[in-house]
Amino acid sequence: MIKVSVCVVTYNHEKFVAKMLDSILMQQTTFLFEIIVGDDCSKDNTVAILKEYQQKFPDKIRLILHPKNLGLNGKYNALSTFAAAKGEYIAQFDGDDYLISPHKLQKQVEMLDANPHYSACYHNARVIYDDNAAPPYLVNTLSKPEITVDDLIGEDELCFIATSSLMFRREDFARNPDPEWTNLSTSGDIPRNIMFATRGPIGYIDEVMSVYRKNRGGASFADNHYGADFLFNRIQLYSNINKELKYKYDDKLKKNIASYYYKLLFSREYGHTYWPRMKYAMKYLSLAQPGPEKKKEIIRDFIMPPFAMKIYSFLALGLYNIKEKGRA
Repeated sequence: MIKVSVCVVTYNHEKFVAKMLDSILMQQTTFLFEIIVGDDCSKDNTVAILKEYQQKFPDKIRLILHPKNLGLNGKYNALSTFAAAKGEYIAQFDGDDYLISPHKLQKQVEMLDANPHYSACYHNARVIYDDNAAPPYLVNTLSKPEITVDDLIGEDELCFIATSSLMFRREDFARNPDPEWTNLSTSGDIPRNIMFATRGPIGYIDEVMSVYRKNRGGASFADNHYGADFLFNRIQLYSNINKELKYKYDDKLKKNIASYYYKLLFSREYGHTYWPRMKYAMKYLSLAQPGPEKKKEIIRDFIMPPFAMKIYSFLALGLYNIKEKGRA
C-alpha cells in the first residue's frame, strides 16, 4: 500500500532535476512512497534525465510526459500528477526544489496521521538564488504550530508555505478540487492553501527540510511584478478569493487588491500613459482609502491632468513671485 505520492512538475530543469530526484530517493520512511513526475514538454535535456532515473527505479518512479505544453506556470501539469497519485497523501515539488532532510516525508506523515482534523501540513524551507542576486532566507517566519484562513489573508500577499513543504490528503483534494476560478490564476499555491485552510487547520513542523531555488529559468522569474498581465491576474485572483470567502475579509482584501492597482501606475504598459493611470489611481483610492497625505500625492501625481499641473505650477510660481516682491 502506497502511503505518499510525491508529485513533481518539471519544465526545462535539466540542471536541477537529478538533485531533486536524489533528494527524494534518499528519504528514510517506514512506508512505501511513489514518485510521479509530470514534464510539461521541456525543450532541454530534462526528459532524457527523467527516463534515465525511471529506468533505474522502475518500481518507484512514474513519468507523465505531456506532448504539448500545458502552461499556466505548471498548474495543469501539477493537477495531472495529482490525478495519477495512488497514495493516501500527496507531497508536491517543482523540478528545481530539493530536500535537505531525509526525514521530511516520515515526519509529515506522522503529523497528519496523528491529527486527522488537519487538512494539510508544512515545514519551513530555505530560499536560495542561483545567481546570488540576494542572500538566502527562510520562507516562513510565522512559527505557529498550526495556521488557519486568518493567517493566510492579509493586506499584502502572504505566501509563506513553500510548494516543496506541503503535504495534503489525496482523497480530500479529490472530493474538493480547486474551484474553477483558480484555473485563471498563474498561482496555484495561494488559492489552494486557502481552500485547504477552509476545511481544517494546516499543521506546521518547525524545521527547515527543503530548498526553494530561484533561478532565471524557473517559474519564479516568469511573473514580472510590474507587468500588467501579472498585476491584472493578481487583481482577479484576490477578487475571486474575496468572493469565495463570502467577503469575510473584505477590508483586508480590498487593500490587497489596491496594492496591485498602485503597481499598475508604474507598470511597463501604463507607467507613462495618462488616461489608464488616472483610472487605476482612482481604483486605488477607492479601495485603499489612504490617509490625506497619500491621497493628495496620488491626485497630484496621477489624476490631475498634465496641462492642469502646468497651470497650477505657473500660478504657484506667480504667487510666489508676488510674495517675494511684497517682502522686498
